[in-house]
Formats: sequence, C-alpha cells, structure tokens
Amino acid sequence: MGEQKREPAPSSEPEARQAASQPSRSTVVVVKTTPETVLDDIRDMMHRAGYEAALPKSATSIIKDNISWHLHYPSANTTPWQLEGVLRTMREDGYRDIIGVHNRTVVTDASLGDKNNKFRGVYDRYHVATYDNFAPDYPWVRYQPKGKMLVMDRIFPDGIMIPEPFIGKNVVHLPTVKTHIYTTTTGAMKNAFGGLLKHNRHYCHRDIHRTLVDLLTIQKEIHPGLFAVMDGTICGDGAGPRAMMPVVKGYMLASSDMVAIDAVAAKMMGFDPMSIDFIRVAYEEGLGTGRVEEIEIVGEDISALDFGFHVEYHFAAKVGRALWYGKHEWLEHLMFRTPIVWAFIIASALFHDYYWYPLYGRKRRAQVMKSEWGKLFESYP
Repeated sequence: MGEQKREPAPSSEPEARQAASQPSRSTVVVVKTTPETVLDDIRDMMHRAGYEAALPKSATSIIKDNISWHLHYPSANTTPWQLEGVLRTMREDGYRDIIGVHNRTVVTDASLGDKNNKFRGVYDRYHVATYDNFAPDYPWVRYQPKGKMLVMDRIFPDGIMIPEPFIGKNVVHLPTVKTHIYTTTTGAMKNAFGGLLKHNRHYCHRDIHRTLVDLLTIQKEIHPGLFAVMDGTICGDGAGPRAMMPVVKGYMLASSDMVAIDAVAAKMMGFDPMSIDFIRVAYEEGLGTGRVEEIEIVGEDISALDFGFHVEYHFAAKVGRALWYGKHEWLEHLMFRTPIVWAFIIASALFHDYYWYPLYGRKRRAQVMKSEWGKLFESYP
C-alpha cells in the first residue's frame, strides 16, 4: 500500500460532549491485589478510574500490550492476568470491537513473545484478533500533527509516519512498573513508542524524552480515547527494560491520564516524577498531570511508599548511552543511521539472549516463579 498523508479527524459532537464531562482533576487508581482476586480487582479498578467514560464504545479499541523481550522474564512484559483482566472487563461492559497489537523491534520477535508470555491463549479466549504492526501488509501513512512538535519534525524531516489503522481507534496501554536505562522509568507514555513509530524509531533515542511528549500529542489527536492499566504485581528494578531484578510487589494501577499514571508509578518506585524529563515536559505542555500532589490517587495510600528502585547500567547499556548521548552527534549518525547499526543489533541480541539471560536472568526468573504470581503464570495455557 502506498504512503498517504492523513490529517487528524475532527472530533464528533458526542465525543466532544464526553470529553467535556471528564473530571478536571486527573485520577489514578492504585490497588493492592492477590493472584486469587486480581481479575476482579482489575475490573473494580477500571470502573473506579472511569474507563467507560474515557473509551467510547462506538470506536474500535486497540489493546497495546508490551513485549520488551520475547523471552518470558517477569517484570519485562505485560502479564497474562493484566491482559485478561482488561479484556474480561471490556467484554462484560459491552465493548465488542477489540483488537490486539504487538510491536516488533529489531531485537524482539513479537510472535515469539506472544507465545512465551502466554498472551495467545488469553486473546483467543476473548475472541480478539491480534496484529503485528511491522507485518509487510500493515499500512503506514504520513501524518501532519496539529499540535506543536518538540523534536519529531526535526528527527523525521521527510514526514512523521504512523500506522494508519491506529487512527480513529481507542488505545488501552498495558505497561509494567519498571526502570529504564534511557528514560529512568517506563510506562504508559513509553508504550506508544513501539506502537506509533516504525523500525527507525531508534533515531529518536537522543531526544527520547521529548519524543514521548510528541507521541502523546499525536495520540490525543488521533485516538478518541486513551486508557492505561499498569501491572505492578512484579516490578522491575535496575537495567530495564529487560535486564532487571524482578521484585514481587502486588500492585495494579489504572488511569485515563498517561502522564499521571507514569508519575504515580515513578513515585512508587522511589523517583521524583518531576525530575524525569518526559513527565515534567508533558506536564508543562498541558498533556497531563505530572505533580503527584495534584493527582487524585484512589485506593491505596501510597504517600509513604518507596520501593527504593534505581537505574543500573550493564556493559551494553553503557556503550549505548555513550554513543547516543555523547558530544559528537555525527558519531551517533554514523553508528545508528548507517548499515553499521546491524552490528549493534546483533550484539544486543547476543548479549541479552545468550549471555545475560543464561548467566543472570534464568536464576532471577526461577526465584519469582516460586512465588504465588509465578504459580499463576504457570496456570495459564
């Protein structure tokens, strides 16, 4: 399919009335849950967060799962109970048109991740078709944002490409509570990075924080509704988004404000949300609430909660950061915008799959699998 230019569709009158009825103060629901109650807790949490008001039933809803790694590694990916809780709730509440979208990366096989993380059985149980947004027949179009772009118009001077099927559909993001070597934390805002950008998304790493802000601007233009359910049952501490220490915590979060849910998750992990650029800038640009004291937190009292997480940098991360954020931008262009980039892609795949996971990851996974959450994972087909 040839490239097309797509202008954002104007909001319909019912959707405008719905947006006007949304509460002015951002709400994030936080619950402490158990393997026995998690599906019911997700249902209750979504209702308390006002998800039906956020997601018009007249529109198709995309479930944007998170596959950071095609291996099953606790805390790296969407969990099957997170996915099932959302799909079960939406089906019960009359959402008929739902599709799932996986994102592929140069180092992650989405179809393998779908199987290893047990998404496939859940999607099939609730009769939800899934798509890989890098399949050869998946159509992408040039998009001209109406809102101000901070960096993406400079990063992609030939035009910003987005997947055409995303336009006009709701999106439900399913991130996890974890750290990240490039953005300190990762969550709902970062989950759009894999869905809306093509294989050359790595061009954005030098300006990753402002790219996430630009993507939120685009999301608010093309999606009639946005919602996020974040899994904090098993959280990731350290060299995220893959080589982390998984830590069982037993929390779930939900919100229709992508900035607010990321801010609350960052606070729970032990970070000052406004010290994280993508949260602060999104707040300053009026895209959501980044100050925790301005967010209505419903459910658990997290005022004294501090997981004490921190970001670690293994060898591969240190090399990547040195090249992405070094003084010489020409060096980044040489290494990542020429065929030389394949050397880094291969090195990353070998490092994570054949060095780090066998040496460290397998033992860490085995410890978590002894927990009640590990047993729940094993219960999924």
